[in-house]
Amino acid sequence: MSDAVNSSTSNLIKLENGVGRIVADDWTWVRINKATEEVKKQAGKVVLFKLTGDATASADEIAATDIPAQGRVLLPLTVWLARKDELSARVAANEIGVWVETHELVEDLVASLPDINVLPLIAVHVERFADGRIYSAGALLRTRFGYRNELRALGDVLRDQLFFFKRTGFDAFLIRADRSAEDAIASLKDFSEPYQGAVDDKRPLWRRHARSVTA
Repeated sequence: MSDAVNSSTSNLIKLENGVGRIVADDWTWVRINKATEEVKKQAGKVVLFKLTGDATASADEIAATDIPAQGRVLLPLTVWLARKDELSARVAANEIGVWVETHELVEDLVASLPDINVLPLIAVHVERFADGRIYSAGALLRTRFGYRNELRALGDVLRDQLFFFKRTGFDAFLIRADRSAEDAIASLKDFSEPYQGAVDDKRPLWRRHARSVTA
């Protein structure tokens, strides 16, 4: 059994020429129904917590995941890795995207394809925002692996994170359902001049602005 959810069109933000717009979402986000979740205490709070190497889903859960027969679908990494051979025609038709959890390795996704850019959409999902692994995943996909298509942040995506998602290569953000996408767009202008170079602009501040030299 799986949970296929059409993401709210009102909460998806995409960047176009650096400007955020709320747009309709034509992707169906497929998630695996899992019987149990590991719950641990971290920093005094109860959070969902996983380490790299933990199994994301069982083989039975992966096999039981229902992949919609039509339209553009965003699949969990585990489902993609186990069932990619049956999806080759839909990959060629630009109907398949893949999302990864922050505890999963983006290298596993890259290794599964001759060219990572055959996927029109890759997303990174954070269950509860507690560290910066989603930023690292985005930066790796853009810089080390040369991914050029839509890179989307999913899950616990909040207003104050968007500026930093943009800096690390994300160009689409599905804002958490209980928050306002309109308010979140404004956060992209929270800082006018970042000092460091990053994925969105590799030049540090001193290279972006010429200094006048006085005698």
